[in-house]
Amino acid sequence: MRRSTTTALVAALLATGVTPVFLTGPASAAVAKHYDDFNGDGRRDLAYGGYNDVDREGGTITVVYGTATGLDTAHPKYLHQDSAGVPGSGEEDDQFGASLASADLNKDGYADLVVGNPMEHVGSDDYRGTVTVLWGSKSGLSGGTNITPLGGAAGHFGRDLATGDFTGDGSPDLAVIGGEEAWLYRGPFTKSGTTGKVSKIDKGSGGWYSTALAAGKVDGDGKTDLVVIGTEITGSDIRERAWFLKGTSSGLASGASKTLSDRQQGLYPSPVIGDFDKNGYGDIALGVPDKDNGKGAVTIWRGTASGPGTSVTFTQATSGVSGSPEADDNLGYAISAADTNGDGYADLAVGVPHEDVDGKEDQGGVHVFRGGSGGLSGARSSWIAQTVLGPADSHASFGYTLRLRDLTGDGRADLAVGASGGALLMPGTGTVPTKTGAITLPELGGTLPD
Repeated sequence: MRRSTTTALVAALLATGVTPVFLTGPASAAVAKHYDDFNGDGRRDLAYGGYNDVDREGGTITVVYGTATGLDTAHPKYLHQDSAGVPGSGEEDDQFGASLASADLNKDGYADLVVGNPMEHVGSDDYRGTVTVLWGSKSGLSGGTNITPLGGAAGHFGRDLATGDFTGDGSPDLAVIGGEEAWLYRGPFTKSGTTGKVSKIDKGSGGWYSTALAAGKVDGDGKTDLVVIGTEITGSDIRERAWFLKGTSSGLASGASKTLSDRQQGLYPSPVIGDFDKNGYGDIALGVPDKDNGKGAVTIWRGTASGPGTSVTFTQATSGVSGSPEADDNLGYAISAADTNGDGYADLAVGVPHEDVDGKEDQGGVHVFRGGSGGLSGARSSWIAQTVLGPADSHASFGYTLRLRDLTGDGRADLAVGASGGALLMPGTGTVPTKTGAITLPELGGTLPD
């Protein structure tokens, strides 16, 4: 067996009776355990779009760090383009934080936050857009580096983002939408701005326009897969479709597509991926909030060893699901997946922000579909009404944004829900998230990342 030079030297010193002295030097840290642990303390943190600081504009991100007792909501941190070390400057119609994703892009043991600003003006290019990596460190997120778009990616660059190890080489990669196309930036990334190979994610159809992304493991091979939502135009036919791309050692390989609508509608949240039946394959959840005059629906595209296969669709007309479908309810406006009751099955939270309740318009609410044998079912669904925030009111839009993640480390995902003028984090339980012990999230002025 061949030994390294260091190993051979140590052996020689020991043989002569000399005890070697080891000097601690810089070494590559392991990739952060959690893709959202920005300060490397082993606990998940939460970053989301926030309200602007006083006397500034252009978009602000609120960061709430995790502690041994949960999120430290008393000491939120704010980051924007006027923060020290962050490129650019805040401008009136910027949207810094309109899209967010995270991963340990430079593999230093600290998760990094990727921030999209699709409305950014760059030089004479209006709305060229920017994507900025805010770097994790022992003290949290600090400083940033812009990702350079290729020529065809300019134009609302950063409209959506997704991270994952698509090639299985141990380095997180980044998928970005820009110029109505999806792009793959391979890792590793550096603070000087270098990345691995950059390539367009091309469907081969001249009429394909990408709008949203989701990353997750669908086919069980260990590599991250990608789902792209887009508009496909073939002759006079315009369809909204979901497109699956399999992660491979050489990049993303085109797979199956699924039609969501036979007409252009434009209101589709990013998909989410979770193993709802615990068979080892990730299922793709697709929100279709404009379906049937805005009644809305969620379609589950089931994962298999060869990628997504059969599908099932849930609406408020599905047996066991609370409520009834009405025009402009927009079931599926926001979706998120994680195991909220600790039974090993992924669960799905589904926002219905424009649900009318007891004569109150757009009060909103959230359905939680619990995973189990056979996958999701209406019989295992529960309704969380807007009243958990307090007295019911019109136009609360409870559920317009949401996120399921275990932020307390107890093995049960907690549910963060946004509403007009406020946001609530409800702890996971053995059944569904509860308002008992819920906390208010500070300064939610945008959307929650999934």
